Amino acid sequence: MLRGLDGKLGEDDFSKPLEILINSANKNNEFNLFGSIAFKNQLRDRLKMRSKLYEFTKGKDFPSPSSPVFVTGLPRSGTTFLFNLLALDKNHRSPRYWEIMSLMPLVKNDFDIKRRELKINAELQFARIIIPKLRNMHHIRANSPEECELLATINVRSFVYMCMANVPEYVEYLKDCSFESVFKWHKKFFQVLEINGRPKRWLLKDPSHIGHISEILSVYPNAKFINIHRNPIESVGSFCSLAKNIRSAFSKNINPQEIGDSIMDFWQHNLEKGIHSKKELSSDQIIDISYTNFINDPLTTIKNIYSKFGFDMDISTENEIESYLLKQSKLQKEKHSYSLEEFGLSNEKIEYHFKNYIMSYEF
Repeated sequence: MLRGLDGKLGEDDFSKPLEILINSANKNNEFNLFGSIAFKNQLRDRLKMRSKLYEFTKGKDFPSPSSPVFVTGLPRSGTTFLFNLLALDKNHRSPRYWEIMSLMPLVKNDFDIKRRELKINAELQFARIIIPKLRNMHHIRANSPEECELLATINVRSFVYMCMANVPEYVEYLKDCSFESVFKWHKKFFQVLEINGRPKRWLLKDPSHIGHISEILSVYPNAKFINIHRNPIESVGSFCSLAKNIRSAFSKNINPQEIGDSIMDFWQHNLEKGIHSKKELSSDQIIDISYTNFINDPLTTIKNIYSKFGFDMDISTENEIESYLLKQSKLQKEKHSYSLEEFGLSNEKIEYHFKNYIMSYEF
């Protein structure tokens, strides 16, 4: 796995989670041929990305990146829709998917960008063939603004891997390990990205960030958070379905009951950490919004966010948002169908596990 990368990865903050992940994946899964190759390649590719980033930044000083705004909440809770609307503001900059996957070496011209976009889009098209329902559950293009959760893979600390395989020992490790080094590398990535232009603010998204507020503040003391809240009954079931469809492309032995228990436990734990850690934030650093209110009136919700944080919304941004919403309303979307029972879950079971969260917020 690390052949050719020894001494090129910086501080050893990755070998323990890497060992736990590999052992857990081998112990609990019967990978098909594609899954075996893809899982190993994903790990190696992300470590190669880390190596290139380390070699480029070693011994250099960079200014701190522009202050970030983090969109967070349970997976499948409207975070992507909100993120896409906020990304229409020219004052916001998010990493493109191709940048997250293939930042280094830095591009020098538009031709280099197009070449990387073509490569990444070809890989995404192959993924959609292997996982047919992926397009409707989470559609990605190389030049799309993308959530930053994939950056945690260069530290081998990411819930991405629990989507790809049954890795219970690794999930237990993730629940309580430190993410301090994740955000040091996160910052390093955006420092390098700013070489080609510094935005007014970074717009970022990762559902799991809500469980790592302390680590984020240690690196980004001026960070702001938009926390969207949706009933866990809807969010957990939808995420279980996403994980099942992704795992089905990698493994011969899918256990829906295990998926349900693991996902419910992991996100309940993450939210509990978030409820506690949010006390570290000042009132002007976080806004909590209801999924229902947001879906019923997206523009008003966004205007409330801007008012809370003191952001300016010009008429151009408002028009862009209204145009986007109009186009979305005309799209014919395939319904994402699943049942809680398939994953050994029920309304009552989810409500019990998330009772503290449900009592604390409006959905």
